[in-house]
Order: sequence, then structure tokens, then C-alpha cells
Amino acid sequence: MVLKRVLLIDDEENILASLKGVLQDEGFVVETAKSGALGLQCLKRFRADVIFLDIWMPDEDGITVLEKIRRIDSQVYVVMMSGHGTVETAVKTIKLGAFDFLEKPLHFDKVLLLLKHVFDLRELENENRYLREELREEEKLIGHSLVMGRLKHLISVAAPSNGWVLLTGENGTGKELVARALHHGSPRSRERFVAVNCAAIPDELIESELFGHEKGSFTGAHDRKIGKFEQAHGGTLFLDEVGDMGLKMQAKILRALQESCIQRVGGDESIELDLRVIAATNKELRKSIRNGDFREDLYYRLNVIPIVVPPLRSRKEDIATLVEHFMRRYSATKTRRVTEPTLHLLQSYPWPGNVRELKNWVERACLLSHSDVIEPLGFDPMEAEPVGEDVFGFEEKSLRSARAAFEKQFIMKMLAENGGNVSRTAQTIGVERSHLHKKMKMFGIEISGNG
Repeated sequence: MVLKRVLLIDDEENILASLKGVLQDEGFVVETAKSGALGLQCLKRFRADVIFLDIWMPDEDGITVLEKIRRIDSQVYVVMMSGHGTVETAVKTIKLGAFDFLEKPLHFDKVLLLLKHVFDLRELENENRYLREELREEEKLIGHSLVMGRLKHLISVAAPSNGWVLLTGENGTGKELVARALHHGSPRSRERFVAVNCAAIPDELIESELFGHEKGSFTGAHDRKIGKFEQAHGGTLFLDEVGDMGLKMQAKILRALQESCIQRVGGDESIELDLRVIAATNKELRKSIRNGDFREDLYYRLNVIPIVVPPLRSRKEDIATLVEHFMRRYSATKTRRVTEPTLHLLQSYPWPGNVRELKNWVERACLLSHSDVIEPLGFDPMEAEPVGEDVFGFEEKSLRSARAAFEKQFIMKMLAENGGNVSRTAQTIGVERSHLHKKMKMFGIEISGNG
């Protein structure tokens, strides 16, 4: 359950005590401050969702405090309170970013109704953000193979829990998609999913990127920055390529995960966090532990629910579905299809780059093919360099000679399967009979009869 946090800032202790008691009885987590200065200090360690702020206070008026709050956290909802309010004052505070204005003496029913509206609005905003993420998401978990069935079952079991997950698998297998599926199937689905590529952040910036920093904490820190950990508060933090972090940063992350709190760079306040962590790596972390490159205690902290994301070569029966899915995306103005021989070639290729490589091939094929049919002679499905000589059974080193040898071998194989019948072979592989004849002449392929 995600906590609902309220901060009360007022110089009248009786108001603080009575309002705090009512809100706590309703299940809110409440902090109080007797002045604007104390309230600003509290805000640094207490991630409030809503702030009730009195306008008339002796040390600093609420309007000034409101402006400072907006600079610290532009997302928090601020409700102004006053026993001497005017329409002009209320309008001014709303223009400065306050969510609403309440007159004193407070009516607790009105306060609770206002809070209900605030959190309903917050839920709607989170839902809209979730839908936008869905629209931006390029791929789904596609496939009905046995291994994909097992993976989807694991996701369905793990997602509703709050258990941390360690995803392992080769590059391009779709580990982030699995992480998103885990988030979307969890009770945190309406909160943020924050992804961090640990391998892409320089060592000198990773602490600031993850934990944030205070203004002036180092050269170039002109403003306060909220780090990825804080951004994911209430939701899911996805640490991708976690095995590529240095040992020093691993130690800091381990401490943050164990204590469920962080300190921004240059700050001295502890910020409590509520988040679920999903980590991913393409490395064998046990081997990294033996080599001294990864902390064993961090490994066991992350590896609560281990999930292996399978490579594409272990689920070749999903390739046809994946190709169809990608062709729809990259052929918006056309309805394209692949021939059976082309599909056979795609299913025979080991795809070292996994689904990402297949997606790139389909996009390239759709861009370069002028026909509605993508066939092996019109477009070479093995545009990438061969991953080994035994894959195709030839030893040519240049791409041109390898392609020619492959085409010749393929044509001869298909002619043999069709009893030397040129017309039937052309129909099978999806090309014109005249085009096949040209290829046969080019490669010196002869058959008895005219086919």
C-alpha cells in the first residue's frame, strides 16, 4: 500500500494537534511544523504529497514559504489556510501554485473531502502518465512458445508481490519489457516506472543521477536535482545493466536499499523511500562475484525473485509472430508478408542480437523492399555478417561473395526440393520465373529439361 503523506505548517499548536489527530485516524502519515522555516526543513526529509500551509505566521508569511516550496518540489499539492483571508489573497496564492484555499476555523469534513479530491486527481494524473507510457512503448511481450509461456507465468506470479526481481539474459532479449510487465501487473502500476541504464552513466555522475543533489553541492549544481530513487518513490525503480556499476557505487546502492532512505549529494537530510526494485544484467553475476567485480551482499539483496529472459534462438516458433508484429509497425501504408522460404531462413538464423536484431532486420527489409512480399532473393535476410562459417556452410570472407554463395546454395536446394521444376520453385520462393532464370544463369545452375 502506498502511503499518503501530509505536512502541516502552522504556528498554532492546537490546530496542528487536532488536525494531525483527525488525519492520522483516517490513515494519513502526518508531520507537523510550527513555522515556515521548520516546515521547509521537514520537506527536505519528508516527501509530502499534500501540504497545509498557514498564511499568517510570525517568522515568515505563508506566501513567501509557498514560493520556496514550489522551488523545492513543484509536484506537491499546497493548500493555503487563513482566518483573515480575502479573495485577493486567495487568488494570489492560487496564481503562485497553491492547489486550494481554506478559511479558518477549519471544518474537518471539508478537509477530508479536499484530500479525497487531491488524491483522486493524483491517481488520474498517474493513470494518464501510465497511458502515455503505454502509447510510447514500442514492443509487447510477444510469443506463444513454451519458454514464453513459462516466462509469462513467472511474471503473473511475481508481479502482484512486492518482491524484488533480478532479470538475467542476453542483450536484446527484452529485459526492460519484462520489468515493465512486472510493474504494470503490480499494485504500484499507477505510480512511476523509472528506468536507469547503469552502464550509460559516467562513474562521476552516477551518484547524482541516482540520489540527486543539492544546489551548490558541486561545480555546475545550479539547482536542486531530484534523483531517480526519489522519482520512483511509491513506484518501481528499474536498474538496468546493474552488473556494470563500480564497487564504490554498489556499496552506496546497497546501503540505500537496506535502509530504504537516501541522502542527496551535498545534503545531510535522510529521505525515506518506498519503492520496488527490479534489476537486470547480461552478465553472470556469480562469476563477477568470484572475480571481485560485484558485491555478494548486493547480489543476494537483489536476487529475491530470479527470472531468466530467454534468447530468441530458444523460441524460434515465435519468430513468425514477431515478424508479423514488426511488419505492421514498419509498413503503415502497406500490407506486407514474408514468403515461407524467407521465414524458414529467419528461423534458421541464430540471432545473436535476439529480438532487437530481428526488429532491426524487419525495419530494414520494409524500408528497402519495394514489393509487398519480402522474399530472400529480393532482400538478403542475413544482411549482418555471418556469426560463424558453419551457420551457412561456406567459407567466403567478403559479404558479396558470401551472399552469392548463399543464394546459389539456396536456389539449388529449393530446385532439388521441387524436382528441378523452375516454375514451381519460383512460386515456392515467391519470385518471378524470369527472375529465377536470371539468377540460375548468373550462378551457372543447370537442370535437365526446361522446368
